[in-house]
Amino acid sequence: MEKERGQTILTTMIMLYRKDGSFLVENRVKNDWPGINFPGGHVEPGESIEAGAIRECIEETGLRPLEIENCGYYEWNLPAEKIRHLCLLFRSPSFEGTIHSSKEGQVFFLREEDLGKYALSTDFVEVLRAMKKGL
Repeated sequence: MEKERGQTILTTMIMLYRKDGSFLVENRVKNDWPGINFPGGHVEPGESIEAGAIRECIEETGLRPLEIENCGYYEWNLPAEKIRHLCLLFRSPSFEGTIHSSKEGQVFFLREEDLGKYALSTDFVEVLRAMKKGL
């Protein structure tokens, strides 16, 4: 008998960072993952993963990453629903545009030592650690 397969949902997150050590975050207001997080979202059918990361960043922040580096992945599973979320992580030290917030939440640059002032989304610390690896 063949095993029933689950669904894999492909998403991205991107960290824009500055020389002063601050990085761009989004204070998400959506119920599915509220709190401080990195901009990102679903990769659309037919879209490359990098293009999805750039598109989501522009949509949610107004900023376009100019240099994009893959810095790993993060995954979480919902076994009861047979869903695996695979999130590709990117970072960029250079970007252009005018910062703006979106319906996803307020967007701003934050230093790591100030994280304690905000509610963090689930697994944010682990994602941040992965994003900073090698910097």
